[in-house]
Order: sequence, then C-alpha cells, then structure tokens
Amino acid sequence: MLARQVARVLGGAVVTGWALSLSIAGAPVAVAASCPDVEVVFARGTADKPGVGFTGRQFVTALKKRLPGKTVSVYAVNYPASWNFSKSTSEGAVDANKHVQYVAAVCPRTKIVLGGMSQGAGVIDLITVGNRIIWFFKPAPLPDKMVNHVAAIAVFGNPSRDISSLGPLTKISPLYGSKAIDLCATGDPYCSSGNNFFAHFAYPWNGMVNEAATFAAGRVLGTQN
Repeated sequence: MLARQVARVLGGAVVTGWALSLSIAGAPVAVAASCPDVEVVFARGTADKPGVGFTGRQFVTALKKRLPGKTVSVYAVNYPASWNFSKSTSEGAVDANKHVQYVAAVCPRTKIVLGGMSQGAGVIDLITVGNRIIWFFKPAPLPDKMVNHVAAIAVFGNPSRDISSLGPLTKISPLYGSKAIDLCATGDPYCSSGNNFFAHFAYPWNGMVNEAATFAAGRVLGTQN
C-alpha cells in the first residue's frame, strides 16, 4: 500500500504557478506603498513549467471576480516541482515559508491566500501542518504568528488525503485547518483511492475551482467562518 501511495504521489501533475510577486530587492518603504490587498502564494504541480497553469489561472480569475475593488497579486512558489518528490516539495516549502514571512513583514495589512495543486498542495501542507514528520518530507512550519496574516488556503488534489495516517489539510493542520478548503475530485487517484486519472485535471471544469474561490473570498472579506 505504501509503494502504491508513493507511486501515486510521484505521479502528481499540473498545477499553477504564478508570474507576479513583490520585489524583495526593493526598499521596504517603496514596496509597502504598493502592497496589494491580497497576495496569492501558489505552488504548481509536478513537472509543470514555472508560471500560471490553467487551474491556477481559473482560480485567480474566479477569486478576483469575488473581490471587486481589491488588488490581488500572485506569487509563484520557486521550487523544482520535479519527480524527486521529497527534495522538491521540501524546497518548495522553504521558499513558500520565506515569502509568506516577507509579505507579512513588509505588507502587514495584506491578506495572504495560500494555494497549491498536487505536489504543490504538498508544499502548502509542509508549511501549515506544524512541526511533524510526513513520510520522507522535511516540514518548514510557519511561525505561529503568521496565522494572523493567512486569510485562506485552497488546495487541489492533495496527496496527503490518500495517506491513512494523515488526511485533508482541514483536519491535519492545528492552526490553519479552519482557514482551509481541501478539494479532491471524485476518482482522482492522487488524493483518493479512485482510478480516474483525468479527474486530476478536472478542477477547472468540475466546479471546485469556483468553490475554492468562493471560500477564499469569504475568508478575505470576513463573511466565511
């Protein structure tokens, strides 16, 4: 069963990356002056090229529609998204952790939305589940005070759901579980016992991207508990 789960996780695919980010090199005052209302920090999936993938574009578009009048920027987690899953995911967690803390320090009023797909969901797991071991992955837990800056989390095809000792992020994260929506399409073999490979790519069409955007927008606006 473990071998099957590892193979399924390593087969994780497409996820969004993001093209825009805050400039770390800029002077803090200049950066603060251009702070967005919302920053989406998203990790793409296995073997996906850097940038915003289709699921990610759909999620951001849907989120923006639900946040009229709000400025929304996006940051692509800088990590390999490679088939060396443990090394790649752990590196992604370090980068995501650093960026969240950077935004919180420079733009303390900016509300952060974390997101990821497949392996990218695993990246988000590693920064939000606390200092606990998950198989052969190295966690990079956010400092507890970051919970006040993260408004919402949306993950798709999260492989932790298919591990009996873990589960969806909503249950395994002590601080962020209530801020999260963890979606798994029916039959998606990377987050369930299903065997419908195409379900893993169905999030933009099956209504779950819109569901996640509605949840995240509600958390940002304070209308979603």
